[in-house]
Amino acid sequence: MKLAIFDLDNTLLGGDSDHAWGEFLVEEGIVDGDIHQQTNDQFYQDYQTGQLDIHAYLEFALKPIAGKSMEELRNWHIKFMEQKINPIILDKGKALLEKHKNDGDYLLIITATNHFVTGPIADALGVDDLIATNPEVIDGVYTGKVNGTPSYQEGKVERLNSWLAKTNMNLKGSYFYSDSHNDLPLLKQVDNPIAVDPDDQLAQTANNLNWPIISLRG
Repeated sequence: MKLAIFDLDNTLLGGDSDHAWGEFLVEEGIVDGDIHQQTNDQFYQDYQTGQLDIHAYLEFALKPIAGKSMEELRNWHIKFMEQKINPIILDKGKALLEKHKNDGDYLLIITATNHFVTGPIADALGVDDLIATNPEVIDGVYTGKVNGTPSYQEGKVERLNSWLAKTNMNLKGSYFYSDSHNDLPLLKQVDNPIAVDPDDQLAQTANNLNWPIISLRG
């Protein structure tokens, strides 16, 4: 069984679930609109340029769910899925997942976006497992802090290696699909790195290293 690993945002989705969650919170009046939107947009720009302070971002991103009841959060997420996520799930992304599934591959999403946001998305996409940044939960309540290493840049490699050790799986024949230069550390670890609608930096690297470049849009 080969591993088929997928980034989520702007790879299987035609947008960024983390940024969309921030927009949802603003639109629902859950957070201060102007301040949250501006900060959310700035962090997203930092991500795109590879300058994101992941710990500062996670402190910002996890604060709105801290202390909330799980029932309230589930209700928010159901609405979020309907309004923001279902419309941006890419048909070609679903077809690619299905192809790998039919080939007998193990489907794994690995994303920097936190598990609260991405868990239901991974379920909807029908993958076998998810590695995401884990928010801390104490006594059944999110604290607003992070548990363990964020799965971002080199952290994706660290988290994947821990997962491989626990599952006794390996990277022989593995695939990794991503749109972002932030994922270069992990792309360089797999046997089959594939750039998906890549940003400029990843596109240049993919061309230099003769990696396949594909599109799941349109």
